Amino acid sequence: MSEAKWYVAHTYSGYENKVKADLDKTIVNRELQEQILEVRVPMQEVVEVKNGTRKTVQKKLFPGYVLVNMIMNDETWYVVRNTRGVTGFVGPGSKPVPLTEAEMKPLGIKTENVTIDFVEGDTIVVVAGAWKDTVGKVQRIDNGKQTATINVELFGRETPVEIGFEEVRKM
Repeated sequence: MSEAKWYVAHTYSGYENKVKADLDKTIVNRELQEQILEVRVPMQEVVEVKNGTRKTVQKKLFPGYVLVNMIMNDETWYVVRNTRGVTGFVGPGSKPVPLTEAEMKPLGIKTENVTIDFVEGDTIVVVAGAWKDTVGKVQRIDNGKQTATINVELFGRETPVEIGFEEVRKM
């Protein structure tokens, strides 16, 4: 059996949540939970100022698009493509193209979990990225986002920095 990948379905603008709800219902009705694993409408928190009042609201990251984690075959393609509000998949012609690892990372979607050998309080060294060769003490670990928050010395002060698991190793 092939591996599930993330695909992008184009929807009518404003129909993203309706498409997600309809797809979730169809997945259960057709018993496709093993083939269509997850449907997402990526959201982000935005601070709006109206009439001098600051308010944090959720906004769609990509209006008009829904992300679908599924094993692509004729049945799953048909189910998603024929959901009310879906106009098609993103890709050349009618052939859907899965998202790459690099495209999924900024969305907070991980395909594989990295196992770590350190805990809060351990001292680690950053081995990649902008903070390469920096030594810091682990303050917090977020397994969901696959990140660790470490304290590094910056301009004579302890400063928290969030680092991905693949960028660090235990000292």
